[in-house]
Amino acid sequence: MRYLRHIQWGLGLVLTLVASAAQAGSAEVRAEFRPDPSNPMVNRFTNVTPSTGFCKHFVNYCEPRGWFSLDMPIGPRPQTTGGPVAANHADPRQGVYLKVPSEWRTITVTSAAGDSSQLEVRISGIGGTERHGGHVTLITNGGDYEQLWSTGRWHKAPAPCIPTGMINGTAYWVQWLWHVPENAGACATQALFDLPYMDFPDLYFTYELRTPNPLDMPAGIYRGSQLYTVGPGMDFDFGDRVVPFDNVAILDFVLDVDHILKVEVPPGGNRVQLEPQGGWQAWLQNGRKPTRLYRDQTLNLWTSTQFKMTLECGAPMGNSCSVSNGTHQVPLDIAVTLPAGLSDASGRPVNRLPLRLDGSGSELFKPTRFVDRKPSTLHFSIQSEGVAQMLEHGSGSTYAGTATVIWDSEV
Repeated sequence: MRYLRHIQWGLGLVLTLVASAAQAGSAEVRAEFRPDPSNPMVNRFTNVTPSTGFCKHFVNYCEPRGWFSLDMPIGPRPQTTGGPVAANHADPRQGVYLKVPSEWRTITVTSAAGDSSQLEVRISGIGGTERHGGHVTLITNGGDYEQLWSTGRWHKAPAPCIPTGMINGTAYWVQWLWHVPENAGACATQALFDLPYMDFPDLYFTYELRTPNPLDMPAGIYRGSQLYTVGPGMDFDFGDRVVPFDNVAILDFVLDVDHILKVEVPPGGNRVQLEPQGGWQAWLQNGRKPTRLYRDQTLNLWTSTQFKMTLECGAPMGNSCSVSNGTHQVPLDIAVTLPAGLSDASGRPVNRLPLRLDGSGSELFKPTRFVDRKPSTLHFSIQSEGVAQMLEHGSGSTYAGTATVIWDSEV
């Protein structure tokens, strides 16, 4: 879908774009930005990815904490194969050993139009289902999970992992989730009894995102991917007793940016009549000649995107427009004042900024928040020299002209 480039007066622009589903063999993380009139100061992406795994089953636990989880995209269930585990193994890799890429990684996301931005992601938790090849009471000679593992039951997480306090399961399997701090190493626990067999038939993870500022991004669908390796000594490392079904896990990121740019002109606002300050009565009654003609036209503006403004004239004069009585022409100056929340390319407020035919000075306006139906003003004026010429050369005649002001989201 392409942009509608020019917006003249009351024409509004809303971009809505839809992406295709994620490819098989990868997990998709989707976030979107939609301007929210009820929260104009909130300008960030919303994660709209449905959770699978832990947070799918423990919704009431995850939602208040803002947690999201996904199944590991490493093949069908069972996702790993395992083997026996010896009691009191000295090497932590011979028991439960879980290491994830908990550091922040940067991914470039790019739209079909070629615009790009960057987001960051880290894996913040690991969980799944653990099977140990038999009934825990038989394995421990009458004990339970507290006696089976060196760090106790699975709701207790071995350092550096942090417990969530949440587990589910039976005597044959345990479903769990541990949080992983930034840049943490492996989380391992030692079996205190021989295990006939141990594996993870399914695995899931939680993740954190740092998304870019959507107000700095043109509307569109942005895509990027992060490839993780899976296996001993790799990004996701499950030790030496558990072998993953696949050695690659791909996260596909989709950022959907849906901006709004809308200009509303009041009825009759596209016809501008210039007058001296206080109207014409001072001249008609007192003979006081006007020194300046002007009109300030107020508009309403909605925008969550960068834009530029350009000018087109029916009868150009210099770098601006003009009005004429058919034989005599004088320059017409046009300027703009934008509401708070918008700045020029240098970050300054926009107050009576001249609009020129060559576009200089109005190449870029940037929102710092969603501007929701705020007043903007176009200033039309004929300065004293032009007014003097009109009184000398065109007294009693009507001067007219056309000017088109364009709001353009393609900057």
